[in-house]
Amino acid sequence: MSSVVSNASPIIATRGAGWENLPAEYAIPEHAPSLVEARQYCRRLARSHYENFSVATWFLPKHLRQHFCNVYAYCRISDDLGDEVGNRDLSLQLLDQWEAELEACYSGHSRHPVFVALAETISRFNIPQQPFADLLKAFRQDQTVTRHATFEDLLGYCRYSANPVGHLVLYLCGYCDDERQQLSDYTCTALQLANFWQDVSVDYEKGRIYIPVEDLNTLGVVEDAVSAKRNTGAFRELMRFEVERTRDLFRRGRPLIGKVNRELAIDLELFSRGGEEVLHAIEKQEYAVLGRRPAISKFRKAALLGRAVIGKFL
Repeated sequence: MSSVVSNASPIIATRGAGWENLPAEYAIPEHAPSLVEARQYCRRLARSHYENFSVATWFLPKHLRQHFCNVYAYCRISDDLGDEVGNRDLSLQLLDQWEAELEACYSGHSRHPVFVALAETISRFNIPQQPFADLLKAFRQDQTVTRHATFEDLLGYCRYSANPVGHLVLYLCGYCDDERQQLSDYTCTALQLANFWQDVSVDYEKGRIYIPVEDLNTLGVVEDAVSAKRNTGAFRELMRFEVERTRDLFRRGRPLIGKVNRELAIDLELFSRGGEEVLHAIEKQEYAVLGRRPAISKFRKAALLGRAVIGKFL
């Protein structure tokens, strides 16, 4: 793998404020690696980050696992370029360079291992460039937008930050119709929102509040309460309201499970139930999420996984 991470060009390897927070192997090498090396890179990156990703791919047909790793690796690095640099201007610069490499991928001359591997995936499943580019739009927005005026504005953000992932998954599984993409959007947006309500304090420490300003105002919640981690009655009522409309999005997306093949249906069920369990955890602690991140118990995680395993073999 040395050819993948050494001899990095100045394109994305330029050292500067914040770059030290990113792995050196994210750099674009001077020369493209072989396809075999690129595949290995994506598998290693995917499996080294989240246990949930390995669990999900276990339910997929073997011939799709590498392609899911390729897509995940793209998403992982894109997210880190936007969220782990610690310098807005540098993040924007790196995201621009990353998108240039995406464009090079579609024109057949990319050098980064992610794009070398991804080119095979894009060709095999006829994936358009737009979902990949939409994700970068969301990560750029995170550098400049820290508040959302209305719920519609927040849904607009989810359109770029979450929904493209669902579209990419559908493409990998052979689905490209509008009906399934719309159902996927409901689920992906719900998952994103559940994460926001789970991480209100974590996001605030990054300077962001995803709760719409109009909702804060309507329920009489001031930002000082969020910063001070005061779970007032008004704040808990606000969280109850957000949780309920997020549940509705999960309900609207659920019909997708019956419109895809069995392997993908198991994954959709696992992730949808997981997102709903997050909402249940928020409710269980009476919506007091400030300073106390709701989490799914190990028992519930095991139960969800066990249910998925049984579904795989029935």
